[in-house]
Amino acid sequence: MNGATPASAPQETDDLEDLFENAPCGYVSTLANGRISKANRTFSTWTGYDPEQLVGRRFLELLNIAGKIYYETHFGPLLRMQGFFNEVALDVVRADGTILPVLVNAVVRRAETGGIRFIRVTVFNASDRRRYERELLEARRTAEQASSALQDLNATLEARVVERARALDRAWRLSQDLLVIAGADGVLTAVNAAWTDLLGWQASDLIGHSFEAFTHPEDLAATQAAFAGIFEAPLTQSYEYRLRHADGTYRWFAWTGALEHGEVYATGRHTTAQREQAAVLARAEDALRQSQKMEAVGQLTGGLAHDFNNLLAGISGSLELMQTRMSQGRLGDLDRYINAAQGASKRAAALTHRLLAFSRRQTLDPTPTDVNRLVTGMEEMIRRTVGPAIHIEVVGAGGLWPALIDPPQLENALLNLCINARDAMPEGGRITIETANKWLDDHAAQERELPPGQYLSLCVTDTGTGMPPEVIARAFDPFFTTKPAGQGTGLGLSMIYGFARQSGGQVRIYSEVGQGTTMCLYLPRHYGSVDPEGTLFTHSAVQRAEQDATVLIVDDEPTVRMLVTEVLEELGYTAIEAADSGAGLKVLQSNVRIDLLVTDVGLPGGMNGRQMADAGRLMRPGLKVLFITGYAENAAVGNGLLEPGMQILTKPFAIEALASRIKNLVTD
Repeated sequence: MNGATPASAPQETDDLEDLFENAPCGYVSTLANGRISKANRTFSTWTGYDPEQLVGRRFLELLNIAGKIYYETHFGPLLRMQGFFNEVALDVVRADGTILPVLVNAVVRRAETGGIRFIRVTVFNASDRRRYERELLEARRTAEQASSALQDLNATLEARVVERARALDRAWRLSQDLLVIAGADGVLTAVNAAWTDLLGWQASDLIGHSFEAFTHPEDLAATQAAFAGIFEAPLTQSYEYRLRHADGTYRWFAWTGALEHGEVYATGRHTTAQREQAAVLARAEDALRQSQKMEAVGQLTGGLAHDFNNLLAGISGSLELMQTRMSQGRLGDLDRYINAAQGASKRAAALTHRLLAFSRRQTLDPTPTDVNRLVTGMEEMIRRTVGPAIHIEVVGAGGLWPALIDPPQLENALLNLCINARDAMPEGGRITIETANKWLDDHAAQERELPPGQYLSLCVTDTGTGMPPEVIARAFDPFFTTKPAGQGTGLGLSMIYGFARQSGGQVRIYSEVGQGTTMCLYLPRHYGSVDPEGTLFTHSAVQRAEQDATVLIVDDEPTVRMLVTEVLEELGYTAIEAADSGAGLKVLQSNVRIDLLVTDVGLPGGMNGRQMADAGRLMRPGLKVLFITGYAENAAVGNGLLEPGMQILTKPFAIEALASRIKNLVTD
C-alpha cells in the first residue's frame, strides 16, 4: 500500500494532462490582458498553429474583424464584469487563412484579492452545426423533420437564454459591490441592492438622478473626466472617488466600467476601510519620524552647546587674562591670549558655516574654478591630514571642464570626504581622488536627481570597510553618524550634500561592505573661462584713505556697528549709524552725503537690507552697497544676483577684509 500511493499521483496527473490535450473541444487559458498562456492540442490542430505560436498572442488576434470588434466592445468588458460568458458564436481565422466557426464559453478565475488570475476559454467546433443548419434550409421539402429539429433547437436556445438571465439576475442581486447602469448623460437607470447596504439609499432615491448629485464636490471634476473617458475606452484601471451616504457622510469606492449600446455599465468596490487603515499607518509613520527627528535635534543641540561652551570659554578666558595682564602692566603675554581668542572664534565660525552648509543657507561666493588645480593645491594638505598609513593617488582628467562654485567650500568638502575615507581604513589603505567630465542623459540625470546636461565629477574612493545599504540610505540625513558619541556631530556629509545641492549639483555614494566606498560630487559645467593664474586674494594692512567719504552703517547688533565704525575712523571716513531699516531709510531719504551703505541683510524695521538698499537707490542712483550677513538670506539679495556696485561679505569677517572691501568700493 505504501508503495502504490506515490506511483498513483503521477499516473493521475498524466491522465488529466492527456484528457486536457486530447479533449474533443478546445481549451485555452489566457491572462487578465487576454494573452494566451496555454492551449491544448485540439485547439492547436483546429487552428493550424503550433502551441508555441499561440502562447503570448491575444485571443482576439485569432478572430476575424467582426469577432475582434465584438470581443472589445461586448465580450471582454462583460466577461470582466460578471465573471463568465456562456456560448458566443465567433469566427477563428486559421493559420492558412480559412475560417473556423466556433462556439465559445469563458469563465474568470480570481485571486483572493479580487484580481484576475486567469480566464479559461472553452471552444467548440461549430462547423458541423452550421453545415447542419444549411442542410436543414436546403431540405425544406422535409418540413416535418426540419420543423421538429428547429423546435428542438429553439427550445434549447430559449432554455439557455432563461438560465443566463437567471444567472445574471443572481449576480446582480448578490453582489457585494455597487452595480449600476447609467445613460450617456450620467443619469442612473438601474442599481443593485448593495447601494442600500453600503450607502443607505433605496433604488427610488437613485434612479433618475445623475451620479454627480451623490459625488463629493472635491472629486466632481476628476470624476466627470473619468466618466467621459469611458466613451473612448473601457475603464479597466480602478478610479476612486467619494459617494455621499444617506446620513450625509462620504464613502470611498473604486470604479471600473464600460460602454455598451449607449449605456454605461460600472462596478464600484468599497475602499473606505483600506484608506482609513492606510491613513492610520501614515500618521504612525509621521509620529515615528517626528520622534526620531526630535531625538536627533536634541543630540545635535547638546553637541553644539558643548562645542560652543568650549569655544566661548577659550574666548572669554583669554579676554579676562588679557585684562588682568594689562592692569598688571605685563604686556608680554598678550599675543598668546589674542591668538587663543582668535583661534577659538575661527573654530566657532567654521562650526556655524557647517550648520549653514547643511541647511543649504550659507552664503556662497561662486567663481569659475579649475577643479584639477584646486585638487592639486589641496594634495599636500590632504596627505598631512590622513597620515602616512594612507596612500593618496590623484587622477585628474585632461580637458576637465570648469565649474562655477565656491572654491573654499569645495576644498572643505574634499577634505571632509578624505577624512571620512581615512576613518574607514583604520589599518591603512589607499584613497583615490579622481575628476572626470560627465554628460548625463535623461536616464542618468534622473538617477542622480539632476537636470540632463554636462557635469564634472569629483570622486573620492577608499579601500575601507564600505557601508551597508541601510547606512547609505541615511548617510546624508542630518545628525546621522556611525561614529561613537563625542566623535562626530553627523553634519559632515550633510554639509557636503547641502553645498552640492546649493551649487546646482549632487553627491552620490557607491559602496559595498568590505570592498570600499566611492563618494562622487557632480557639479554643473561652467561655460565661461577660468583665470589661468588662479590668483589668490590676500588681505594686507589697509592704508588710510586719501579722500573723504561718508558711510552709513545699518545693523541691529551694536557690537558690529562699533567695529565697523572703528574701521571707518581708521580709514579716515565719517560714519553714520542706524539700528534698523526704518532709521536707515530715513537717512537715505535725507540730504546727507552718503558714499557707501554698509548693511546687514536681516534687519528689523519692516524691510530687509536688500529692500532698504533698493529703496535708497531710487533716490540715490548708483549708491554703493556692501551687505554683511551671517545668515544667507539669498532671496533677500536676489538669489545671489547683486546689481553693479553691490557686494556681500560673510560674518564673521577679518577686519582687514572689511577695511579692504570698504576702501575698494568707495574709491572704485
